[in-house]
Amino acid sequence: MRINKVAVWLTVLLCATSAFGQKTNYDAIKGAKKISPDLFGLFFEDINYAADGGLYAEMVQNRSFEYNPSIRNGWGPYSFWQFVSPGFSIGYTNIETGNPLHRNNPVYAVLDIEFVGNYPQFKGDAGVGLKNSGFDGMVVREGESYNFSVFAKMLSQAPIDFLLVLENPKGEVLAKAKFQTASDQWQKYTANLTATANCDSASLLVLAQTEGKVAIDMVSLFPENTFKNRSNGLRADLAQVLADMQPRFMRFPGGCLVHGSGTGNMYRWKNTIGPVETRKAQRNIWGYHQTAGLGFFEYFQFCEDIGAKPIPILPAAVSCQNSGGTHVIGGAGQKALCMNDMDEYIQEVLDLIEWANGPVNSTWGAQRAATGHPEPFKLEYIGIGNEDKITPEFEERFAMIFKAVKEKYPEIKVIGTSGPFSDGVDFEKGWKLCNDLDVDVVDEHYYKGPEWFLSNHYRYDQYKRNGPKVYLGEYASWGNKMFNAIAEAAYMTALERNGDVVAMASYAPLMAKKGFTQWTTDMLFFDNVNIVKTPNYYVQKLFMNNRGAYYFNGVVQADKADTLNLVSCVLDKNTGDVILKIVNAGSQNKTVKVDLSRFKHIKTTATQTVFSGSKSDENTFDLPNKIVPVESQINLAKKFDYAAPAMSLTVIRFNSK
Repeated sequence: MRINKVAVWLTVLLCATSAFGQKTNYDAIKGAKKISPDLFGLFFEDINYAADGGLYAEMVQNRSFEYNPSIRNGWGPYSFWQFVSPGFSIGYTNIETGNPLHRNNPVYAVLDIEFVGNYPQFKGDAGVGLKNSGFDGMVVREGESYNFSVFAKMLSQAPIDFLLVLENPKGEVLAKAKFQTASDQWQKYTANLTATANCDSASLLVLAQTEGKVAIDMVSLFPENTFKNRSNGLRADLAQVLADMQPRFMRFPGGCLVHGSGTGNMYRWKNTIGPVETRKAQRNIWGYHQTAGLGFFEYFQFCEDIGAKPIPILPAAVSCQNSGGTHVIGGAGQKALCMNDMDEYIQEVLDLIEWANGPVNSTWGAQRAATGHPEPFKLEYIGIGNEDKITPEFEERFAMIFKAVKEKYPEIKVIGTSGPFSDGVDFEKGWKLCNDLDVDVVDEHYYKGPEWFLSNHYRYDQYKRNGPKVYLGEYASWGNKMFNAIAEAAYMTALERNGDVVAMASYAPLMAKKGFTQWTTDMLFFDNVNIVKTPNYYVQKLFMNNRGAYYFNGVVQADKADTLNLVSCVLDKNTGDVILKIVNAGSQNKTVKVDLSRFKHIKTTATQTVFSGSKSDENTFDLPNKIVPVESQINLAKKFDYAAPAMSLTVIRFNSK
């Protein structure tokens, strides 16, 4: 009998493919409970100068001359600008608003150059212009390039020659470039500057060197090296620190920033897309300026770049109940859009979904495509409101928006709100409203002491399993010391244990700039050069880097009466890795029992990451790496005792495919 060798090899190949391609039935493993695939992510809000002067890489402050006293007392169009006329040049500058670049950007500067000094004894560059100091100085690095742009129009007949200079505080030149105006209409001009030395406190000099008159606006300087080399992009090192966390989602743009101070200050997403010169800047609720340069397109793009689901939050047609002061349009406290404006506002919400997900031949999908992103952003969630006071005005408007979204886009999961606290009248009313409407997810916010997080880890064990899911949108334990972080880690094991009802959770606030911190508890602190990763950051990162699709009870056994010793066991279905998390918030080592018998074919070695320190340890600008996680390899047995160090989070990861 002759054997068909081809048939034999095909049979072997098919068998091998079947064997290797077979999916493990993790549901069949004893005690397996599916948990949310989106459990841990990021919350971003422009507070503490987190956007302008922070994550947004623009180096020029007040680039469009829009600062004014209504934003902050003492500010004006020339804030962070200095008029200069080197070489004994003669001229002046003034602010104008007639015939602006765009109606959303009404203020611009005019340079009137009467005489450009040409005295032989003056060795520098002569002219008339403006110098910008950036956000506490501009950081430039030798050999790196910086992209300059400006809009200008000639107000006299002859073209104007411009010299661009990056200089250090001593006036020494770090980079130079030139351009010449060519039109009496607003036109964009660009140039590239390459630094010849390092400087952490450089300034940008924009110097007109031809006699005449010229208007300028949107004076901008970006490092060429932004995150993913995006134009109008993000500061690379800050963005990378967030990307390293591997978050499942990112919530934006807030936070209280969303509903703003008065109805005229609510965050309107349409004002933040399109060319930056057409976006509408405004005062933010935290008392400074937001350019909207980091707008909805950049937020969505960043989410895509780091593999995080976008979670945009829109106002529920009411402003913040805590807003106050003379800057509030319509008076202090919560204000609601008039009912006559609700149809238009609801359409604005619906338009966002079309902009994010619509085909290129739809009205708003076409606008997304025009920015260079024809593919949909795959929006799944949208938040309506942010820790609002649950007033009748709020309830009526939220219900209108929710019903309209569900009618047109039933696949979109809507996130409601239960107010700013973990309990109380607004919390109860918010949950009742969401239950009555059958809202998909309810956003809870609370900031507590570390002891509260340790003693309330059972909170979500008591929630109904068949109602709306929970999004713990803002939480922190009021501090950045080791004890705070370990208390949060203990609570996060409970979030994993209740990952069937808690759909998402995000620590807040995310970041704060040194010298501009308005909220003292933050995950990251930074200045123009340095980034301090707090213990809270490392805890969040360890949980995000070691997330699971299934939770298993009883694998790690700790004393249930001991609120300082919390444990978790999850399984990553993509890798087949089992991940143990052991938290010890006490001052002594604690021993837990580990039983891996239910998992087959486990490897005999595992990766162990231990993050430990003393209760009061913290990372600072002086000691940014005082406490960091330490990784090592350990041997495994089916059953073993593990001695968790005092004040620690231990992550043990091994494969069980």
